Amino acid sequence: MDSLLILVPLFSLMVLNLAFQKAMKRIAFGWAVFLVLAQVCLALLPSASFWSSPINLFSGLFKFDLGVDALSLLLLLCIGIVSFVTLLVARAMIQDPDRRFNFINLVLFSLIGMNGVALVKDIFSLYVFMEISAAVSFIMIAFDKDRLAFEGAFKYLIFSVIATVLMLSAIGLLLFISGSTSFVVIRDAIMDAGRSNMVIFAIAIFLCGLFIKSGIMPFHGWLPDAYSAAPAAVSVFLAGIVTKALGVYSLIRVVYYVFGLSSSLQVFLLAIGAVSVVLGSLCALTQTNMKRMFAYSSISQVGYIILGLGSGSVLGLAGAMFHFFNHAVFKSLLFVNCAAIEKQAGTTDMDKLGGISKSMPFTAITNLLASLSISGVPPLAGFWSKLVIVVALFISGHYIYAVIAVLASLLTLAYMLSVQRNIFWGGQPVQGLKEAGFWLILPEALLAFITVGVGLAFPLLINSIILPILKLN
Repeated sequence: MDSLLILVPLFSLMVLNLAFQKAMKRIAFGWAVFLVLAQVCLALLPSASFWSSPINLFSGLFKFDLGVDALSLLLLLCIGIVSFVTLLVARAMIQDPDRRFNFINLVLFSLIGMNGVALVKDIFSLYVFMEISAAVSFIMIAFDKDRLAFEGAFKYLIFSVIATVLMLSAIGLLLFISGSTSFVVIRDAIMDAGRSNMVIFAIAIFLCGLFIKSGIMPFHGWLPDAYSAAPAAVSVFLAGIVTKALGVYSLIRVVYYVFGLSSSLQVFLLAIGAVSVVLGSLCALTQTNMKRMFAYSSISQVGYIILGLGSGSVLGLAGAMFHFFNHAVFKSLLFVNCAAIEKQAGTTDMDKLGGISKSMPFTAITNLLASLSISGVPPLAGFWSKLVIVVALFISGHYIYAVIAVLASLLTLAYMLSVQRNIFWGGQPVQGLKEAGFWLILPEALLAFITVGVGLAFPLLINSIILPILKLN
């Protein structure tokens, strides 16, 4: 069954583009929405017998070793939710049917790559599927074909090429060391070989490639420009899941299940996580454009995930993955709100906006909920994931990093409340605005419901969220 998550989007692309173009353009949006909602439903049904059904034999045709565990299911769930929201935003923001059809094709193409990243069990296939989505992301960023979009796409391309060289070089060294690209074989070979210079070098350059994909400091040069210059729907897609799937999830997968978390690597992850948390927040404080502020905020929030991973405990891993989910939800919501404001006011420059809570009350409320969740204010979902990470850091003896994580949340609260004050509550009211239409209100409502619902229900959801990850070790 897992192979269908790759094959169905692939066959859908073929069918939608080979014949009956007029009819296919009419059904493309509905079919894409059905696919991503079906993926959400499948990810919420983690039955072992279901995922190991004989349909999985299709994967042998393509020589990919696929598998599903709790981490994979969580990523598949996030991909489905954010892809659904992205399609709704595209429906609102892209008026031309032909351009919207092209965008839907790009989403389906990226779906192939990200689902592959979630399912593969060898490091070369992981790289292949990452590059599929990376290539699509380059096209998406430049989708509007304006100067800033091309500049953002070019920066993404340059950094992606550097990451590709690093990762392919590392894969070649790991293949030489282990004789295989399988996660299990590489892990065993590293354990047998010990921390030789070649092993350390291979791990280091592969992780640097993933740091670039993740956009964490100091490897973040492409991210603010790509997020802010991309069309509204693309910003939702990139910030909500693409960067997280290609970089952050892959980092967690290879560190925890392939390379192993040595003491030196743990120190490095904690340091780079803390730098991203603090500097990302400080950079966000200086921004006057909503999308650039939220881009730097993404860097900071990914830093929390890295801190959870660097704690060295399974509790920290659970907190990291929970924050991964929360980040996909509240960051998508923030960028959907950006799309609504951009559509109605024609800009996301905070100096040109003000007092729009009266004319766009629903957007104001959902943006406040997302702001409080990302800042770790109880009882919203972001509070619980940050709490788990901080507790994991304390338990593992990393007290300084735990304090940094708490203090950085205050910085996050400061710049997120500045957005609420400058755009929604204060300033000279922008005249002639009205609430965004159905296709933007729906994703706002859905994502706000998730972040509030998960936060309120967290004590009841521990068994389904935290414990499955704790049992992986």
